[in-house]
Amino acid sequence: MNIQKMLKQMQRMQTDMAQTQQELAGKTVEGAAGGGRVKATANGAQEITSITIAKEVVDPEDVEMLQDLVLTAVQQALSKSKELAAGEMGKITQGMGLPPGMGF
Repeated sequence: MNIQKMLKQMQRMQTDMAQTQQELAGKTVEGAAGGGRVKATANGAQEITSITIAKEVVDPEDVEMLQDLVLTAVQQALSKSKELAAGEMGKITQGMGLPPGMGF
């Protein structure tokens, strides 16, 4: 492969990655805990966009349980967001012979 062709391919990949990152920011995933009574929503840019807590899990006598549920839901949402991003970015780099995770 000649250098100019390779550079052109890399520039296209960079453009595709930037576009995919913008698209990912508009996609959402959800993590849940406590049977869905605590939910965290994240976008494809690994940002938490909302947290929903059902009234029945709010117990002033057991704040630690609520904290654990929120933490679990947030971790799950972020994990799903990372998987979403890796899948979308992997589509761009798969034909380039790059190792998984390159370009993130």
